[in-house]
Amino acid sequence: MLSELFDTHCHLNLVENFADPEPFFANAYAAGVNRMALVSLDVVSSRRAIELAETHDGVYAVIGRHPSYSAEYDPAELAVFREMFEHPKVVAMGEIGLDFHGDYATREQQERCLFHQLDLAAELQVPIVFHCRDAYPELLGILEARPRLSYDFHCFSGNAEHARQATALDSYFGFDGPLTFKKSVELRELLKTLPRDRVLLETDSPYLSPEPFRGKPNEPANLPYINRALAETWEVTWEESAHQTTANAIRFFRI
Repeated sequence: MLSELFDTHCHLNLVENFADPEPFFANAYAAGVNRMALVSLDVVSSRRAIELAETHDGVYAVIGRHPSYSAEYDPAELAVFREMFEHPKVVAMGEIGLDFHGDYATREQQERCLFHQLDLAAELQVPIVFHCRDAYPELLGILEARPRLSYDFHCFSGNAEHARQATALDSYFGFDGPLTFKKSVELRELLKTLPRDRVLLETDSPYLSPEPFRGKPNEPANLPYINRALAETWEVTWEESAHQTTANAIRFFRI
C-alpha cells in the first residue's frame, strides 16, 4: 500500500458537504493518503480548516477567500487571516484568484479581493493556491507584474502558453480527477511538458471525482486513482509518482 500520498487540495472543511468528516479522514489514511491540505472558501471554512488540522495528523489548513465569494468580501477579513497565519498548521493562502466562468461576483469585486490577499501574502511571504477559471491571461498578467511568490495553480486547465507563462513564474500545477478521464488526452499531453518537480496531486473533494467514480461525491481516499493516471502518463511506477508529488507538496507548503 502506498504510504506517502499528499492530497494538496480538498474541502473536508466544508460542513455542507462533510458534516462528519471523520469517516473520510479514516478512508484517506487507509488508502495511503497520509497528508491533506484543507482549502478554504471564506473565513468560516478557514476557521474550520484550522480546527480540523489541529486534531488530525498530517492535515494542514489553507486559508483565504475564493473569487466566487468575493461579492461578500470585507477588507476587515485581512486582519483575521493575518492572525490565522500565526498558527503552525496554516501553510498557504487560498484558494484565491479569478473566475470569469460564473457570475457570482463582478470582475471588479474579484480583483479587489484578489489584490488585497496578494498584498497580504507578499507581506507574510506565504505560498498561494490559485483558483483560475476562464481567466488565465488576466491572472498571469497580474502575477507577472508583481514580486514573485510561490504559486500553485489548482486544477490546472490552461493551455500550453498559459503553462509556459506559469512555469516561467516557477509555479506548481495541481492535477485531479480530469486527469483520469478518457477524453483528457490534451491535458495528459500538456502534463508531459511540465517540470516533474512542479506537479501536485489533489482531489478537490467533494468535486471532480476520478474514474470510476464520476457522478459521485469525491473524497481524498480516491487520490490513488489520480496518482495511477499520473504514473501512466509519466511512464513510471505508482510509487515513483507518489514519492515525487509528495516531495513537491512538502516543498511548496514548506512543511
